[in-house]
Amino acid sequence: MLLFLQRPGQLRCPVFKSQSFSSNHQEKDLQSGELVSPGDESRQLKLLHFFQFPCSIERDLLKEIMLHSTLALSLLLIAVSSNLAMAIKKEKRAPQTLSRGWGDDITWVQTYEEGLYQAKKSNKPLMVIHHLEDCQYCQALKKAFAENEEIQEMAQNNFVMLNLMHETTDKNLSPDGQYVPRIMFVDPSLTVRADITGRYSNRLYTYEPQDMPFLIENMKKALRLIQTEL
Repeated sequence: MLLFLQRPGQLRCPVFKSQSFSSNHQEKDLQSGELVSPGDESRQLKLLHFFQFPCSIERDLLKEIMLHSTLALSLLLIAVSSNLAMAIKKEKRAPQTLSRGWGDDITWVQTYEEGLYQAKKSNKPLMVIHHLEDCQYCQALKKAFAENEEIQEMAQNNFVMLNLMHETTDKNLSPDGQYVPRIMFVDPSLTVRADITGRYSNRLYTYEPQDMPFLIENMKKALRLIQTEL
């Protein structure tokens, strides 16, 4: 007798159940169409093989599907891990909020008083940048300043850096008016170097994007003054 056994989640495969046959009972070979006697063991084995073979194919197919699924899942996990590692690497160093776009790799002090203290302590000149967010000239200068590699390197290594969006109580930082953008230098003796000026006679301490080479020379001049006057 042919039975179909199936558990939840398993393939449905036919099996044979032993039973007594009468002397005149015969089974029909579904493959050949011939009648099979109960005592014909070779025919019964052949019949059993016919029913079991399709289940073997299904099992092999299932194994292949599971193998491909496992491979696809592994590749997906590798891709996700790679993207996550890249994202972490990019976010590892968050830009300083104090930079305000003037150079995220530069260490910026927060106040003028802190800048004076650090300049005296480190024996480095203090560079003070006055600017406003809604000033188009400030934004243009900021972009040129941040993209100039030589300025960024000197600012990182040789200067105490401060950018301000408000005026200080030190009137020496605005010798010809409180305009923006305006860049002033203070030496380690805490003297505002009003003698380090820009190119424009009506606004001595302003710079434009095309003036980056002139600003570089003024930064070098501020460094030389430490060696010659202090």
